[in-house]
Parts: sequence; structure tokens; C-alpha cells
Amino acid sequence: MAAGYLEILRARHATRLLVGTLVGRLPNATAAIAVVLFVRAEGGTYSLAGALAAVYGVANAVGQPLLGRLVDVYGQPRVQLPAAVAAALATTVFALSGLEPLPLAHASVAAAGLFAPPLEGGLRALWPSVLRREEQVHTAYAMDAVAQEVMFTVGPLLVTLCVSLWSAQAALIVLNAVGVLGALCVVLSPPSRAWRSAPREAHWLGALRSPGLVALLAAFLFVGIALGSITVAAVSYADAHGGDAVYGWLMAALGLGALAGGTVYGARRWAGAPERRLRVLVAFLAVCYLPLTLMPGVAAMVALTALAGVFLAPAIACAFVIVDRHAPSGTVTEAFSWLVTTFTVGASAGTGLAGPVVQTGGPLWGFVLPGAAGAVSLLVLSATGRVLAAPARGAVVAASSENDPNRAAEPRFSSGDRA
Repeated sequence: MAAGYLEILRARHATRLLVGTLVGRLPNATAAIAVVLFVRAEGGTYSLAGALAAVYGVANAVGQPLLGRLVDVYGQPRVQLPAAVAAALATTVFALSGLEPLPLAHASVAAAGLFAPPLEGGLRALWPSVLRREEQVHTAYAMDAVAQEVMFTVGPLLVTLCVSLWSAQAALIVLNAVGVLGALCVVLSPPSRAWRSAPREAHWLGALRSPGLVALLAAFLFVGIALGSITVAAVSYADAHGGDAVYGWLMAALGLGALAGGTVYGARRWAGAPERRLRVLVAFLAVCYLPLTLMPGVAAMVALTALAGVFLAPAIACAFVIVDRHAPSGTVTEAFSWLVTTFTVGASAGTGLAGPVVQTGGPLWGFVLPGAAGAVSLLVLSATGRVLAAPARGAVVAASSENDPNRAAEPRFSSGDRA
């Protein structure tokens, strides 16, 4: 099982790019919890902490596709590194100035979210130039999805460790400094410096002019809603079954399930079109949310939560392949960034929606919500099947050889190829 992953990691520059991207994304992945802990340490209310975290999330959702488009136009080093430095400086201003004056706090948090570099989309744009073979690229997408689960598990632990060793203020500054180093590691690599986007048609919609990509984003909005709502429902369940420790176990199980599912998924080659495979994966994802409504004892609930996460990372990895197939020529980084934004917005919407649902109907209806959102996602994929079956006309892999920066872009893999 591990042979495919080891083959990728042995490829020249692959480990550096993966690790650098994960480290560079630490500030973004830990922003919500770091902001909340800092606001509370400064004596602010939970309402203010939530508002500032929301400001960061909205700004980040706006900034990712915009910066992704700039990367496609100007290249990675000229956008990624300045963005990382700007985000770190904005966070430092927030950490040093505190909550007063409040407009400055909101502005600095918004700037930090807006300028968070689109390293995630940038890495996926680089994989074809680093790995060359189609099956390796698709395995790398799966490994990328698995690595995300690790990062979102380790990230909060690093925040709490920094807070316990130093302070919430130091945690904000240190993690952003580390993030800049991660971005620097990526943009100084030969593949990043040599990468050039494929020729692009000037259009104000950019990547969103692809109907297939829009259909995929619509479906993944509801996958994000499912993930966001389950976290709120789990809080309500934990309150009645042991408190914060139980909630920690449930979230760890959800991440572990996704980690296991993504690892197995990426370890083999899959025949057939990825669009059809995604419908199957989302169907299993929706079905596996339903047993959570049984709300058994803690041990069984932890097991059911792990099951609920199994198909998340495979669905995300499969979506990466579809984004690559449907992104119009010259928009690959922007397209991947739109997927990140849509998923983030969906998760935020799911969190906001689950709150009143749980308040009114209790945790049972909170756990109904992710299953319903998964079902809607499947309906969207089924209704748009014909659109998704036709990759964007003229789409090409936006990758270039590190030895020849002016190398022409290669054709995308066809739907009949093995994925």
C-alpha cells in the first residue's frame, strides 16, 4: 500500500514541496483557534472571538481565488511569498495591538485572511511537472488530501502547545513566522520558479467559466455544509456524554477515518471516469453520516464518527482530479483555490446552520443535517452529470518542466484513462 506514496516522495523535489506547503499553510489552518485563544487571553468575549474568526474566514474565502488567479498570471514566487509576508505582518499587527482599537483589530485580521497565500492550489498545479505520470499525479492528490487531515489534527495541538509554553500572542507570531518559512521553501524550489501557467483566455469569470467546475463547486458546497454541521452536532452530543474530552475523541475519530480512507484510496489505481467515481464516493459519504443519528454510547459513537469520515478524503482527492480536468486553460491554480474557498464557505455555513437546528431539535437533528447535506451534494452531481462528463474545451495541464520553463503545456488526461 505504501509503495505508491514512497515512489512519489522519492521523486525529486516532491517531499520539499509537500512539507513546505503544509508548513506554509499552518497559519491558515490554525487561524480560527489561534484568534479565539488570543481574544480570550486579552479579555474579549466569545462573541468578539467568533466575530473576528468569521472575519478571517470570509476574507480568506475572498482572497484564495483572487490570489490564485494572480499566481496563474504572474507565477508562484511573485505572488505566494509577498502574500505570505503580508499575511504574517497583518497578524503581527493584530497580536501586538490587541483588541483596541477594535477597527484596527478587525482590519488586521481581515488582511491576514485576505493575503493567506494559495499554497494548496499552487501545490496541485505543480504535481504534473514534478511527477509526470498520470497515476502518480492522482496518487499525489490523494496523499495531499491525507496530509490535510494530519495538518488539521496537528495544527491545533501546535497552537495549544505554543500558548502553554509562551502565550497566545506568541502563538500568533511564531506560527505565522513559520508559515513564511514554509512558503519560502516552496517558492525557492526549482519547480515553483520554473512553473508557468498554460496560455489563458482573458475572461472576467476566469476559472468559473467552466460549467463542469461550477457544478463540482456547487456539489462541494454541500459537502462542506455536512462537515461543518457535524462539528456542532458533536458538541451537543458531547455536552450530554462527558464534555470536552468526548468532543475531542469524536473530532479525532473523524480525522482518523478520513486519514484511513484517503490512505487506502490513494494506494491503488482506479478505472473509469473520476466524475462517476465521485458520485459513488459522495453517496457512501452521505450514507455513513446516517448512523450518527442513533447516538449510542461514547465508544460506539466514536466508531461511528470514524466511519463517517472514511469517504471524506477520497471524495476530496477525486475532486482534485476533476478540477484539473475541467479548469479552463491557464486557470488551474485559481480553479483549485475556488474549491478550497467553496469548501470553507460550506463548512462555515454548516456551522451556522447547525447551531439553531441543534438549539431547536437537539443533537439528533444536528446529526440529520450532514446526511441531508450529503444527499443534496449527490443530487447536484447526478443532475449535472452530463456537464461533468465533458471536460473544459481546450483545457491543458498548466505545468512546465523545471529544465525548460518555456515548455509547451501538455494535454490533460482523458476521461478514459486510469485514475
